[in-house]
Amino acid sequence: MTTRFDVLTIGNAIVDVIAPIEENFLIDEGMRKSIMHLIDAERSADLYAKMPEHKSIIPGGSSANTAAGVAALGGRAAFVGKVAEDELGLVFRADFETKGISYDTDYLRDDVATARSMILVTPDGERTMNTYLGACQHLTEADIVEETIGAASITYMEGYLWDPPQAKKAFVKAAHYAHKSERAAAITLSDPFCVNRFRAEFLDLIRSKTMDYVFANIEEAKALYETDDLTVAVRQLAEDAEIAAITMGARGAMAIRNGEIVSVPAFPVDKVVDVTGAGDLFASGFLLATARGQSMEEALRLGCLAASEVITHYGARPVADLRAMAEAEGIAV
Repeated sequence: MTTRFDVLTIGNAIVDVIAPIEENFLIDEGMRKSIMHLIDAERSADLYAKMPEHKSIIPGGSSANTAAGVAALGGRAAFVGKVAEDELGLVFRADFETKGISYDTDYLRDDVATARSMILVTPDGERTMNTYLGACQHLTEADIVEETIGAASITYMEGYLWDPPQAKKAFVKAAHYAHKSERAAAITLSDPFCVNRFRAEFLDLIRSKTMDYVFANIEEAKALYETDDLTVAVRQLAEDAEIAAITMGARGAMAIRNGEIVSVPAFPVDKVVDVTGAGDLFASGFLLATARGQSMEEALRLGCLAASEVITHYGARPVADLRAMAEAEGIAV
């Protein structure tokens, strides 16, 4: 059956506010480094005022970044996520229109603002996120359109949004529509924080085959199975998921399908500036290659290549020509 989209992603529609800071800033603000903190509207305004003057304001959100990466690689991308009809919501929608990403989700029209994430980047490139979820928490089943989901080879959903009850129902509905059209549904575990909160539910989604593909980093995979041994987690994922992809930072990435494990090294970079979006862009490459029927090794290489670009600059969206990079490395896109 023909498709209109290679990859459709569902998740939080967030505008990222990114600034470099020193380690002491995190200590003074009582933050744990390298994780995502959920904050309210008041804390969001306070933190924004304390951040350095030189800030980058970039539309973001984990699965939205993945959609942007798919488009940058020349793929056909779509996104489902909620913004308010306010200044940041308009910025978010305009950005996707510019990138050629299909985005038809209705605005949230009430007093809740568009979500934003304050991303603090320390000199080692690690990012500490402080996120006000706002409008993006209000995704519902009404936003899931059967025809749109059925038109995508793969529908990819982010664990960050697995919290509001209505969003959970939306995820399950989207997976149902994907399977009804004989398409694949995928989930990223997003963060160890998410896994620790929703371990049983994530495992049920995977083992029930509601989600066919699973994306995780090392810590998320180990947290899912409550083990300190990655080998144990990989063995369990091989049993539970049709396809699992695990990112391993500087060590590259691995994928598991039908008991077969394939690993590829990371692409070297001169300097890691900001690891924000590395997992999101890895998913872009892996999903696009998989949607187009390429091998696991090709999917891993394209994912690692996309991730290698985004960590060389601030922000979770690619700035270099990813298609040209792939062609230079002999990777089909």
